Amino acid sequence: MSARLLRRVLKEQEEQQLHDQQLEAESDDSPKRGPPSRNLFDLLGDQDDGHEADVIDKQGDAAEEAENVTRNSSNVVAANRGKSKKKKKKGKEDKSETISNSEKEIEQILEDLSINNKAPTQLAEKNTRAVRKELAANPKIHSVSSVLAIDPKHLKAENELRKIFGSKVVSSFENNHSGSSSRQVRGGRRAAHNPRKTILVTPSSYWPWWDRSMSMELLETKEGVHYFRYVHSPSYSHAQEAFEAAKEINDLNAIAAVLAHYPYHVDSLLTFAELFKYSGEHQSSADAIAKCLFALECAWHPLFSPLQGSCQLKYTHNTNKPLFSALFSHMKNMDRRGCHRSALEVCKLLLSLDHDDPKGALFFIDYFSLRAQEYRWLEHFAEEYQSDYSIWLFPNFSFSLAICRYYLEQDATSGNEALQTGKATSGDLMKQALMLHPLVLQKLVAKAPLKDPAWTQILKHSFFGSAKAGSPTLDHLINIYVERNYIMWRFPELQNLLKEAALLVIEMLKQNNSEAWDLQCVRKEAFSSEKNEYSHLLVSEFSDAVPTLPPEELRPLMVAPHMMHHQIPDGNAEVVAPERAHAPRDVAGRNTVAVFLESLLPWVDFGHDFHDFHGEPDDNDQNVEE
Repeated sequence: MSARLLRRVLKEQEEQQLHDQQLEAESDDSPKRGPPSRNLFDLLGDQDDGHEADVIDKQGDAAEEAENVTRNSSNVVAANRGKSKKKKKKGKEDKSETISNSEKEIEQILEDLSINNKAPTQLAEKNTRAVRKELAANPKIHSVSSVLAIDPKHLKAENELRKIFGSKVVSSFENNHSGSSSRQVRGGRRAAHNPRKTILVTPSSYWPWWDRSMSMELLETKEGVHYFRYVHSPSYSHAQEAFEAAKEINDLNAIAAVLAHYPYHVDSLLTFAELFKYSGEHQSSADAIAKCLFALECAWHPLFSPLQGSCQLKYTHNTNKPLFSALFSHMKNMDRRGCHRSALEVCKLLLSLDHDDPKGALFFIDYFSLRAQEYRWLEHFAEEYQSDYSIWLFPNFSFSLAICRYYLEQDATSGNEALQTGKATSGDLMKQALMLHPLVLQKLVAKAPLKDPAWTQILKHSFFGSAKAGSPTLDHLINIYVERNYIMWRFPELQNLLKEAALLVIEMLKQNNSEAWDLQCVRKEAFSSEKNEYSHLLVSEFSDAVPTLPPEELRPLMVAPHMMHHQIPDGNAEVVAPERAHAPRDVAGRNTVAVFLESLLPWVDFGHDFHDFHGEPDDNDQNVEE
């Protein structure tokens, strides 16, 4: 229960005690029976569904809540002590027994309230204390969880936008967007309500009530880490079956029907988010992702507290995969809006939920740290984060740590911050990165592009001009780094740093310095696999470019925009899995971009409907006419 309600209970009990004292002071004879005490559990009816979710935002106030409970409890005990003194004069009851009984009464009340309400905040607080004890006994886990601890203030993009543009501008935009969206829902007839508060996104007032179709279960606790898994209700499982059937026959309208009956079906929301993204409707795509995250967070277990990095949701469980996909899309949406600090927190959350890193958050986190100017945190992360081998061997960290050290040196020069001594300079780190991954320079010059004539002379040297990755894994990681971070190298000061380091490497090679060749051996040993270990990470997913389709290609596929806010049919209606439809046509003669989209969204069909839309007769139609 909330601290406010607990204070209310204790205050009423204190008033009751004072009232009894006044009655006893007025008459020494048999005291009249006071008004019947109010059933404390009746107060629980005053809470609406919105209060149940307030515990998520109030986990950080657990210490304050405990302090308030202690202070109010002491006030009641003090009042009871005064009462016991008066009773001692009358010779009715012993003082020590009164105090003891009063304290036991208060403890029993608090215990009963916590048991009957399940007290998510108190349980979370107890769980946090238990986790801290376990982390203290496991320093390795502590180092990883501490560096991945998430600041909830920076999770929401709205908070960062307010710092950039001001509260008035953001509030005006939110009001306009909320008003236009609410008018689309049932023609504006749906009454607005206050949805549950969540830490990942800010829900809109026109969203439907959370239908409790999902939940989460605790699987095990191992070495201080708690492992969870999402669980579907029978109704949600029925919706999932209808979704799989619609996906199998490539029927977007059937998926929209599933979403109409179950507005928080996460797979359907993710499907339409991708469709809106490829059609250029980025705001609609972001809204679908936010709605998906809202549903997933509402299903969190009371003990699930991912902000401290001590909870795991393994990607191997199919029911957990939508959360990773939604967080990944949400992170990219915030990056597109320029909210790099918020994107960094979501990236940390992605990495902390599964240390196997199924979505490649490790190759985003350095970029967001640099864009958010979190230079010291990036250095701390590189030192503390555990991996199979040193993290600086990855191309993205080799160059990003050099950039990080450069900006820290600039801050120290300007007097803003003190520079830590005993660490390599930015020039040394950049030389090391170039000697370790010379192919990066070749690709950066072409991608950025770097147009200084000096680069042409540098690339003529065989060490850079003829550089090879040496393994499929390293070549893939270099492509990911260049695609994600090339924009950083458009800053003139970083180009100068890179150029000076490249010239120094060439000079070292002329002097037959063996350091460069030693690092080549380290690279071959670190990336010795003959197969691409990161083939599941597409380079296109790390790009800012969003492929789009021409309107004439999308029109026969697009569901009407109102389908995302479809009026929910009568509750007796059922979602029926559609029958198997026709198979899609052969790809010969079709639009290349359309085929590409179909490869990404296999449930999108460019079959008979596509040709019918353009007025092309079907072979079967011709036979019927004949």
